[in-house]
Amino acid sequence: MHSSSETTRIASVVRLNKDGPAENQSLAEWWASEQSQNTPEAAAIAEAAKLLQTSDIPVAFPTETVYGLGADATRSDAVQGIYKAKQRPSDNPLIVHVDSLQMLERLLNPASDTTCPTKIVKNTIPSIYEPLIERFWPGPLTILLPNPSGSRLAPEVTSNLTTFGVRMPLSPLARLLIHVADRPLAAPSANASTKPSPTAAEHVFHDLQNRIELILDGGPCGVGVESTVVDGLSNPPSILRPGGVGLEELRTCPGWENVQLAYHDGTYDVKEVPRAPGMKYRHYSPKARVVLFEAGSNPQAIANHVKRDLQDTAVGAHSIGLVRTQTWERGLQLLPEEDVERTAKAIPSLVNNLVQFAVPVGGKPKEVFDCHLGSDVKDVARGLFAALRAMDEKEVDVIYVEGVLDTEYLAAAVMNRLRKAAGSTFKV
Repeated sequence: MHSSSETTRIASVVRLNKDGPAENQSLAEWWASEQSQNTPEAAAIAEAAKLLQTSDIPVAFPTETVYGLGADATRSDAVQGIYKAKQRPSDNPLIVHVDSLQMLERLLNPASDTTCPTKIVKNTIPSIYEPLIERFWPGPLTILLPNPSGSRLAPEVTSNLTTFGVRMPLSPLARLLIHVADRPLAAPSANASTKPSPTAAEHVFHDLQNRIELILDGGPCGVGVESTVVDGLSNPPSILRPGGVGLEELRTCPGWENVQLAYHDGTYDVKEVPRAPGMKYRHYSPKARVVLFEAGSNPQAIANHVKRDLQDTAVGAHSIGLVRTQTWERGLQLLPEEDVERTAKAIPSLVNNLVQFAVPVGGKPKEVFDCHLGSDVKDVARGLFAALRAMDEKEVDVIYVEGVLDTEYLAAAVMNRLRKAAGSTFKV
């Protein structure tokens, strides 16, 4: 464990996050093995668990989707610490993370026999969710459940709604932390509110240094966008937020063949109460203005649009970022390809393929930062937030992003995040 500032430390748990438990090894057995070896990762997990049990300052930890900012979901003071650290409006509900169905069923049955914590109370999870739990848990899927009478959850978790969202993370490291803390964790993304979600410990540190004490560094996140949120309590069932599980995947599950989309890609009216995270307020936004070009836009028309912006002093684009996905060529025809090839400089970054070159405009050079996330939607999702953050680090004025068709797996989640981040969206 090393100190990164006077108050915020980063502890590496990359090995645990990468390797996970041995085959058929339970979380308890895995934890006992780590403790017996007195590993530095075990010390980091133990410290994080202690903070979650006793402190009102949240702990950042990796999941398969993005980094989460965790607090004991049953203690109001702890949950309020999340809102304070993120500077997030308190009417935005938080997702609860559990390590097992047993932990979830204890939440659903607060009056059940607490002297036997492993006792499972049957038939508490609505049957509509059974095929989803069997197929997608642990994984990037959040389900909406009724908040029971006498709920153990802090009211700040639900924003006083009658339901709460819960998921079991795929990340074994996240489940181990929950297991050791023995607390359900309320855990939104570990970023400052409205900023791009963090997919690396460095992103968390950038946003929350001096606001939290500990960041568990598990390396880059594998999915890169948050969980899908579904409501099986409505008829027909609905998707409240697109994420790591796609519409077509859900429709293959019994009872979910007619699942409906219950979100839109703008922001909700300020008077509306969001039923799930990500439904309200501006989200995922870097400091720079984001201009999104929908998939299928004409490359020459896009290049002409960007060139006009570079020439227009009212736009104030002294430097720009290009985030390419499936069809845009490097440099977007702002320079002849041979000039880009000759002058482009590779820039060290958490994003692959980030290069810098200059475009002469009116006798003055304008800096262009160009990155290619890849043509596979999984690669786009994994690198999207990191790319937006990388452009902010370079202090570009405008980021131009190539959209993807949002009809396939993960693509809807990518485009939802981009449309929320974008100041302007075009199809040219």
